[in-house]
Amino acid sequence: MSKRALVIGAGLGGLTAASLLATRGYSVSLFEQIEHPGGKMQQYTSKGYRFDTGPSLLTMPFILEKVFSDCGEEMRDYLTLTELSPLCRYFYPDGIRFDNFSDRSKTIREIEKFSDHDAKTYSDFLDYSEKLYQKTADAFLFNPLYDFSDLKHLNLIDFLGIDAFSTVSEKVDSYFESSYLRQFFKRFTTYNGSSPYQAPATLNVIPHVELNQGGHYVKGGLYSIAEALHKLAKKMGVTFHFNERIEKINVSDSSVNGVTLTDGSIESCDLLFANSDATDTIANLLPADAVSEKKRKKQKSLEPSCSGFVMMLGCSKVWPQLNHHNIFFSEDYREEFDDIFSKQRMPADPTIYVANTSASDPSHAPENSSNLFILVNAPYNIGQDWALLKEIYSSTIIKKLEKHGLTGLEESIEVNEIITPDLFQKRFGSNRGSIYGTSSNDKFSAFLRPRNKLRGLDNLYLVGGSTHPGGGIPLVVQSAYNAMNLLSR
Repeated sequence: MSKRALVIGAGLGGLTAASLLATRGYSVSLFEQIEHPGGKMQQYTSKGYRFDTGPSLLTMPFILEKVFSDCGEEMRDYLTLTELSPLCRYFYPDGIRFDNFSDRSKTIREIEKFSDHDAKTYSDFLDYSEKLYQKTADAFLFNPLYDFSDLKHLNLIDFLGIDAFSTVSEKVDSYFESSYLRQFFKRFTTYNGSSPYQAPATLNVIPHVELNQGGHYVKGGLYSIAEALHKLAKKMGVTFHFNERIEKINVSDSSVNGVTLTDGSIESCDLLFANSDATDTIANLLPADAVSEKKRKKQKSLEPSCSGFVMMLGCSKVWPQLNHHNIFFSEDYREEFDDIFSKQRMPADPTIYVANTSASDPSHAPENSSNLFILVNAPYNIGQDWALLKEIYSSTIIKKLEKHGLTGLEESIEVNEIITPDLFQKRFGSNRGSIYGTSSNDKFSAFLRPRNKLRGLDNLYLVGGSTHPGGGIPLVVQSAYNAMNLLSR
């Protein structure tokens, strides 16, 4: 009789782990507290408008492709990927605008319009970013970093060369003269939910992943990835239980033996993979005697990543200046991050991300209309009055976008759905509403996320964006591979 594995959560880490466990002969049951797979990767539809509510760009698709291959399938039979060109359009407060491409020569021609010096150093910085990737990929991203055997083969020279002792901001400023490129390269730290003024320069690896390796859109929307992994897992024999919330994890003699659901029923298991938020798992789901009070307090004390203030606007208008991905920068980037992380309030002058997928996929909005997914970085939830902020701040965002040229935005709105940090916390159990788990706002925190196996318990593995190696589609999928690596031991 095959051993039984339970998976908590149908986020991308849980879906990946479930499929890989099934291919190893486990009888796998997955429990998800909401009605759909995908975790924070969801979709919203209304009045002919469609929105992705989670990630909007796929990078490092080779990691996702490996999941299907390891299950004996071809990713192309499930998903159709297209590389976007340009990758993103950037708008600055003074009217400067430029398009960014994975083709360096095209981007350099764009930069030459406002800075000859930065056009010359653009390639140098991307070469530096690529070298960071070469030093960190095998050593950190694709390495569980769980015990001494994971550390003994690390190259010390590479370790000392990952720029952990300066900040993202300091390193970027050393390359570029113009405020435009400085702000452009500092924004990539937000992919990790951190501040470029506090996070280690190691995170300058992120531009390489998007700008050198390329960014992709998935036909039908990014939620298609969650649907594809769900379909794959079912084909592998995984049993799904939606609208089933786990109340606690049951432990006996340093081993997990099952879970208790909110209705009081108990599901037994030989193995548990938790795709729930790592802080919630350690601090709330496990019984008090399964984890030391020191470990529990330490986990709770870690600074969460930023959250997000999300607006989904269905608009009966098209703005030709909008591309698929668009960024409207703030006047003072440092002040914006100070608001978010130090003062823990919504920034007075936010940088606004706008995904307009109807520009690439017209089926996402009615004819001559736009589906605008708007994201502003927000502080994690500490009890702010989000009901009040929802009304006030949404108006601030709309006015700023109209000032940037989206004339008639407010009067064109037919659909207006808003997601605030408290809703992220309530719906997905994320730590204080954070989107990316813990922040990386000190030198080594990027490498100190909860490991993919919980020490002290024989058979509990942790996956998802709140665990090692971090957030974002490829790293979440990689977390499942790291956990499987540890299971093999």
